[in-house]
Amino acid sequence: MTTIQEKKDFVITREFNAPRDLVWKCWTQREHIEKWGAPQGFSLISKVFDFKAGGENFYCQKSADGHEMWGKQTYIEINPPVKLVYTQSFADENGNLISHPMSPTWPLQMLTTITLEEKENKTVLTLIWTPYEASDENIATFNGAMDGMSKGWAGSFEKFEEYLMEIQK
Repeated sequence: MTTIQEKKDFVITREFNAPRDLVWKCWTQREHIEKWGAPQGFSLISKVFDFKAGGENFYCQKSADGHEMWGKQTYIEINPPVKLVYTQSFADENGNLISHPMSPTWPLQMLTTITLEEKENKTVLTLIWTPYEASDENIATFNGAMDGMSKGWAGSFEKFEEYLMEIQK
């Protein structure tokens, strides 16, 4: 008997000591994303950055030893400074979508929803990640990776928070 995997959302919320307009700019402008958007030990360069509904951010994350990982975000909904929705994928250097380099059963595309709520000159950011057009096997892989996603996003948010503090000095 085949079972249908229940698709679960990954949700993480973090409060940043910065006004919502600044947090929005740092998530949506190339010059900011390139400063904080890569994991620790990597740099990020956008090859194509077209911030509009239907546009994309096609980028390369490069490690200090020259290892490259390409990715693509395709923007679906842009509602400044409140909500941003896009698909997130791994890509090859030509922009073709590819499987996760270390997990071939990871969903080919992730739907990312970012909401920003202003609260006493701080910003509460909520990120929702869900498999997009995914198979049962993709969903099962995603559902089993919640702890790793929590740790990964916590690290990304720490780097983002450091960047926000640096640019507000």
